[in-house]
Amino acid sequence: MTFVEGIGGILPLLVGAFLAAAAISLLLTPLVRALVRRRGIVDTPNQRRVNTAPVPRGGGVAVVVAFLAVGGGLVLFNEQIGPMPSPRSVSTGELLALFLGGAAAALIGAVDDLLDLRARWQFAGQVGLAVLAVLLGVVVEAVANPFGPRTIAFAAPFAVAFTVVWVVGMINSINFIDGLDGLSTGISLIAALTLGVLSLTTQVSGGQPFVAVLCVVLAGSLAGFLRYNFRPASIFQGTAGVMFMGYTLAILSILGTAKVAVAVLVLGVPIIDTFWVIVRRLSGGRSPFTPDRGHIHHRLLDLGLGHRGTVLLIYAICASLGLMSLLVSTATQVYAFLGALVGFGVILFLLTRGPREALEPDSYETPPADPGAAPEP
Repeated sequence: MTFVEGIGGILPLLVGAFLAAAAISLLLTPLVRALVRRRGIVDTPNQRRVNTAPVPRGGGVAVVVAFLAVGGGLVLFNEQIGPMPSPRSVSTGELLALFLGGAAAALIGAVDDLLDLRARWQFAGQVGLAVLAVLLGVVVEAVANPFGPRTIAFAAPFAVAFTVVWVVGMINSINFIDGLDGLSTGISLIAALTLGVLSLTTQVSGGQPFVAVLCVVLAGSLAGFLRYNFRPASIFQGTAGVMFMGYTLAILSILGTAKVAVAVLVLGVPIIDTFWVIVRRLSGGRSPFTPDRGHIHHRLLDLGLGHRGTVLLIYAICASLGLMSLLVSTATQVYAFLGALVGFGVILFLLTRGPREALEPDSYETPPADPGAAPEP
């Protein structure tokens, strides 16, 4: 694995793009926080949530604006920016899927933040986003072969179905892990940086520096917001931010061969968490979107690790897996690490099973009985 030629020439651009996106997000987040607080868009405490006071949500709008402003500006003014790599390595349809689809994802999420949509409507919106991406030309046509040097090509119908599942699954993975201050933001930041570095290597389509720039812009947007989202968070991403992060990471991971497998590795913790939670809920006869305290971060809290310690531990795991994905050179190694991660996830879930898992979701919403109240007849 080697870096593309001329990496030193675009390094200032990468740093500048990161800082510009971070600055916009950093400055815009307090304004968004004040606006949503006035509108009463807050997450109120309950026995399922970990916040002990109402916290404004919808801060992901600042991330969206920062990414669209900086990323879109780099596309529009490409010829005027010195060493800027050409966006021609990405088709017009793929760029539309990234920016237009990302804006649509944020819009759907913002509607949920305002109106608290039912899970079925959120899911329908996610499928619609995936279909939009496919119609604009974003399709997973092949993945790395774990049993040989060549990739596995998909037939057109299967490729479309795989892409839809990938986009919807990525959105829900980020959504399900969004349970602690700064957790989903930090994980997405690590994933964006990993995909960006991978895009600068010759093992991915001979290097994709323009895709790397877009990944760095996303990372900068998340870094600026993380200043306010890390514990103690003064604002949450909200569904607008979660939908945007999941969708954008899904699209960026498709723009180039081999990156889907790497994204699975880097985001292994939220992906495993999502899979395990869905299986457990379905086996219990409940909707896979029914909220509870069965997520991996809840289990680590129950072990006594602490809020910040839990977040930092999951950061460390994702960062380590990201580093591994940059060091491997064959698909077999990627899948070997992925297998080890799956094993780790299963063992962790089995070892940290607690009495809360046996509780029905409704029990988390039921307030404790008043000891002074008269007994029911």
